Amino acid sequence: MGSASAFHLRRLLSRATFGARPGELEKLLAEGLAPSAWLSAQFARAEQPDPELDRRLRVFPDLAFDPAARFEESRDMAPDASLRASESARKRLRVAAKRITRQLAGARIVRAVHGRAALREVMIDFWSNHFSVFARKGPVGALLPHYQRDVLEVHALGRFEDLLVDVARSPAMLVYLDNWNSTAPRPPGPSRRRRREPRGRGGINENYARELLELHTLGVNGGYTQNDVREVARVFTGWSLVGRHDPRFAFHERHHDTGPKRVLGERVRGRGVEEGRNLLARLSHQPATAHHIASGLAQRFVADDPPRALVERVAKRFLASGGEIRAVLRELLLSPEFADPAHRKLKTPLRFAVSALRETGGETDGGAPFLMALSRLGEVPFFARTPAGFPEEAGHWIDPGATLERMKLAFALSRGEIRGTRLGESLPKAAASLSARSLARDERVAVALASPEFQWTT
Repeated sequence: MGSASAFHLRRLLSRATFGARPGELEKLLAEGLAPSAWLSAQFARAEQPDPELDRRLRVFPDLAFDPAARFEESRDMAPDASLRASESARKRLRVAAKRITRQLAGARIVRAVHGRAALREVMIDFWSNHFSVFARKGPVGALLPHYQRDVLEVHALGRFEDLLVDVARSPAMLVYLDNWNSTAPRPPGPSRRRRREPRGRGGINENYARELLELHTLGVNGGYTQNDVREVARVFTGWSLVGRHDPRFAFHERHHDTGPKRVLGERVRGRGVEEGRNLLARLSHQPATAHHIASGLAQRFVADDPPRALVERVAKRFLASGGEIRAVLRELLLSPEFADPAHRKLKTPLRFAVSALRETGGETDGGAPFLMALSRLGEVPFFARTPAGFPEEAGHWIDPGATLERMKLAFALSRGEIRGTRLGESLPKAAASLSARSLARDERVAVALASPEFQWTT
């Protein structure tokens, strides 16, 4: 195999996974596997069972959590209940949400370190940032199992339109961006409390509409106006939950704005819930959306400032394939720009910590000590504080304080100081240039992990 293909494989293992496992590159080179064949194998693995990963995930029982059952327990928040009972129910829900959030974040770490379908795990992380929700807002933490299991995992390598629709319908996003509470002006009618529907404020909320256009689809320069934001918000009135104690998606016709609407200069087609569904389909096939998604993927996999020609080619492939993510990734990850050694990428805190485990053959249980270490570096799954998710740009993650925290984590890992997590026996490649005579083994490993050679991906 030529040196160019060998480097391409090395880069795939570095960027399209969370780090190469010991001997993985050497095995691929010995087999003569081409980059395209590796990519096909990763797509196949995404459809195959992973018994070892399933075994490791059994310590997180809340991955199968049904939020409707938990909300059922909070029915004592009804108007005739005492203030003390209502506060008790809210407290139980807050405690449950924190526990569930810890388990979901820990499971994401375990999947990143130990999952066989490594590219799918990387794409779950990508979409989790693209469609970011903050676990500490209200009951969002209790809604994360559905969001992770039935939205992100299902569609990570699927079709963008399907992902977009299920994100819009997901209770986590409905609550996070307040659309569950967005209603047309209320006409006279039966009491909402008797219907146990969400407590609409009797007005249109633009939060979801704005982020749908700016972050999820068209991008900040996607050609929409403030009037488009208002019209989109009207389209999604009535997209809510079954009820205050049943957080499943439901469309409430009586809360929907039934008037005509125009978005991006065109009339929104359909009636009722179909208005939203049709608009999501139209947005998913817009050239501006293709460019926005292509730019985000190229920034994630290639460079903070990706080549314009690459972004254009990937966007064209997005449109030609109808938003099929596998086709888009094939265009991107097999491109000469992806394999160009000139394009460097700094590992975010999550990728840095996970790659340290993968590249040494280590393991983790995804427990609280590991999450606390990641928190000090500023990146824990589902804890991005804005709808934009965690940033990609190296400049956000590089300052003296952040560098010091990375060094602290490197030494903590090398000394086995994080309970439930340990490095493996293999030395990181960056340790090859360090003298074994002048440093103890754990110091050698720590210095290697903290080195620029390890912090920046191949």
